[in-house]
Amino acid sequence: MKTLQNQTLLYDKDCPLCNVYTRGFIKAKMLDSNGRKAYCDLNNDEQHFIDLQRATNEIALFDTNNKTVIYGIDSLLRVIGNSMPWVEKIGNLKPVKLGLKKLYSFISFNRKVIIPNKEDSSQKLQCVPDFNYKYRYIYILIATLITSLVLFNFSRMISIIPESNFLRECLIALGQIGFQALFISKLKSDKQINYLGNLMTVSLMGSLFLIPVLIINSFFVIPEIALLAWFGLTVTLMLLEHLRRVKILELPKYLSATWLLYRVVVLLLILSL
Repeated sequence: MKTLQNQTLLYDKDCPLCNVYTRGFIKAKMLDSNGRKAYCDLNNDEQHFIDLQRATNEIALFDTNNKTVIYGIDSLLRVIGNSMPWVEKIGNLKPVKLGLKKLYSFISFNRKVIIPNKEDSSQKLQCVPDFNYKYRYIYILIATLITSLVLFNFSRMISIIPESNFLRECLIALGQIGFQALFISKLKSDKQINYLGNLMTVSLMGSLFLIPVLIINSFFVIPEIALLAWFGLTVTLMLLEHLRRVKILELPKYLSATWLLYRVVVLLLILSL
């Protein structure tokens, strides 16, 4: 790989994804050994020519010699394009770049609900993206649709569960959001939406855990007892993850109890049909 010299990528050290791909650029020799730097470690000189607010939303690539900066998808295209010019050429086509920008913003603005972390108050510089309602609502909607689709297909493999449909699974997922919203109504709106984003990430994680079973079952018939055991394990892991996120967000622990209560009540209602 052709190394991009004298260029440094800023990254959020609390974001595992950011850590992985910036480290990957260095290991692949796309950037030199000094090619990445944590946002919180910026020195005073760098803080003067870097747009600190923009850099929390869009990864910044700055030239250490002439102190110029580019942001977001342009940074990634510059790093990758230095080694693979065709990637940068395709990425800069207007329709492609527009799509890449939207995808980048979607991930960036939601990264703290995808993988949350507790803020370190000892750090003067915090790489926390702006709160964007549009992208958060889109994330919640996409997570709801994926969760509903996976659960619909999984429920068809369980004979003891009355025949389901996609609409019912959507209503159950939305019902979980509404039910939990009752218990966080006194919080500020951004904190409410932040929790609901984490809530749907837990649901999405559970769905992703079920997908391998759906794939395997399309080739081999899995015994129903094994399916139920896998589903039980999935719910247990989801509950543990919900507990972990509630702790990180410093929210009341009873939210995990209401989360479980809703699922038990819904299951009982379905079985009674």
